[in-house]
Amino acid sequence: MTAELVRGQNHPLSTVRLEIRISAGTPVVAAATLSDENGRAQGVEWVAHPGSPTLPGLEVSRQAAADHRLAVDLDAMPASVHRVNVLLSLPSGDGRGPASFGSVPAPAVKVTGLDGAEVATYTVTGLSAESAVVALELYRRQGAWKVRAVGQGYAGGLAELLTDQGLPQAHQLAAGINDAVAQGLARSVPAPPPRTTDNDRSRQAAASATGSGHPAGTTSSTVPTGGPTGPVPTGPAPTGPVPTGPGATGSVPTDPAATQSTSPTPPTAGGPVDYVHPRRQNAAPPPPPPTAPPAQPGQPAPPVAGDATGWSMEERLYNQVWGMFEDLARTTAAYRSAVDFADTRMERELDQVLSDPRSRIGGQGDAAREAAQARHIQLVDQAREALERDLTQLGAESDVVEPALPPAYARWDNPVWHGYRVPMELPMALRLGDLHLPESDPLRIPMLVRLPLERGLWIDSGSTGSSEETFVDSHELRHLALVSAVAHTARLLAVYPAGEFTVHVIDPAGSGATAFAPLVQAGVLAAPPAAGAAGVADVLGRLTQRVDLVQMAVRGGAADSLPPGFDTSQQLLVVNDFPHGFDDRAVNQLRYLADEGPAVGVHLMLVADREDAAGYGPLLDPLWRGLLRLTPVPDDHLADPWVGHAWTYEPALVPPGSQVLQQVLAQVAIARTKRT
Repeated sequence: MTAELVRGQNHPLSTVRLEIRISAGTPVVAAATLSDENGRAQGVEWVAHPGSPTLPGLEVSRQAAADHRLAVDLDAMPASVHRVNVLLSLPSGDGRGPASFGSVPAPAVKVTGLDGAEVATYTVTGLSAESAVVALELYRRQGAWKVRAVGQGYAGGLAELLTDQGLPQAHQLAAGINDAVAQGLARSVPAPPPRTTDNDRSRQAAASATGSGHPAGTTSSTVPTGGPTGPVPTGPAPTGPVPTGPGATGSVPTDPAATQSTSPTPPTAGGPVDYVHPRRQNAAPPPPPPTAPPAQPGQPAPPVAGDATGWSMEERLYNQVWGMFEDLARTTAAYRSAVDFADTRMERELDQVLSDPRSRIGGQGDAAREAAQARHIQLVDQAREALERDLTQLGAESDVVEPALPPAYARWDNPVWHGYRVPMELPMALRLGDLHLPESDPLRIPMLVRLPLERGLWIDSGSTGSSEETFVDSHELRHLALVSAVAHTARLLAVYPAGEFTVHVIDPAGSGATAFAPLVQAGVLAAPPAAGAAGVADVLGRLTQRVDLVQMAVRGGAADSLPPGFDTSQQLLVVNDFPHGFDDRAVNQLRYLADEGPAVGVHLMLVADREDAAGYGPLLDPLWRGLLRLTPVPDDHLADPWVGHAWTYEPALVPPGSQVLQQVLAQVAIARTKRT
């Protein structure tokens, strides 16, 4: 689970090869300093900046930009380095850019693995007159590395910041960095341009999103990714960045260094950090994406499935779906903004007419009102025309992308499932449903989340207030929630290689026997659904013990020394009718699994009505907030990370009368039998 840090908070790092992703909304200079156990940089050769971007284990951008990616290899750091400070500053010298962070959007910093999985995020809020800031630091403690959110700003700019880092040549170094930026050694790069109208979509944003998670976006459910960031749940339990206090000049307490002091040896300049995508089998350049056939004169080029960047068709389609989601969010935002402007303009013009007693009545007033309304209609029609043009283009793209999707991304009615075979490798993402906006009906965008799951799922069996519930009673709603949970479980089983995904089911009262029948009959469960208080305690006890054991093995550096016969597959616990049959101990174990399980391969799928658990009070609030809420009927409870649209989610259900679910589960069962 991604850690959302507030100022001063730290979080352990589970990997040593990292990317630090910075999004500032305006061009900023990114740099980093290496410090000893006392937090002091020994000289200018301990600073990576645009004029000298490479140090052992560290590489920063050569330019000022709105978005940065810093490459970090902590194993390659010299033994004398105990801290890596990530610095941000506003370019100075031309007088045209912003003078302080208080006048620009708050920078957001994400620490991710090389596969794009987010480890920690921090939004640097509370800045005002500061033009330079220490965003975060990576520090060594007792042989392990951690990340801390710092957010310490400096009104005196980069020179004051570097002075505080212990550099005697701070002013000269700051001037050299600013000169490098101004003279073109590090030219500013603006934010990515909006999509053009000739279908030449820039996929850079989508490509960079392959590793983030949610949408959307925030520790959010990245939709269609996990990426790079996607829709986040809205309502009473927001999960966006946590506002923090002022980040002016206060010092942040640090953990004492556990290792003995050694005489610092300045790192020597080296080449760029060498890192490779862990799933990439070779360093050969990716094959070129499919090319569209020539367009007719005056017409946009026809869309092609897989025209995004990526090292495989799967990755290209993933990025293309993300690009479609992003495009729909932006074009809808433009349309709504234009309509709001037209409404505001008409109201202002009518107010002016009514404010003059001479024009309130009579022909002059009527003519002014008609003219204002005509201008309003013209503006709205123009906005609608642009929206329809974009929707037509996105619809045509969806028509070619949907049939080309692999099983993990495809709807259950896609013919690709009829030729399904158990995969040999885990896909990048999984489809949990579809997303759409009121203006975009019937266009649907696949909701893709990255695998392995970074957070559990909550299938809401209670009333959501959706208009779709008007025709569904509470009993039917609970049944639909169970059917939805079974469909999600079957899809997870289908996309994992044989034997690498194990499912446990808790059904305390046995009320889900009918819905769980396809899983039970196919023999894909680890054991029959657990019932009664004893069954609940047994399953929760075994999974809790598993989490403890794996955590101890990892922390002790003995991950390869687990007991013989230990099941190393990913685990999914499906819980029906929560909290019935759960005592206080079981509830605490469930919370523990939701918080600690995903990091060690234990995931939770909860089928529950939050009102049923109201008796526990705020005790379960962290549990609800930690799970991605899905509904069995269409409901607009998800939001994107850019403009906050309320997206309507539709679950990925098996078509009525279809046998595809049973056929897929049969293939999974056969593959497991062959493996054993």
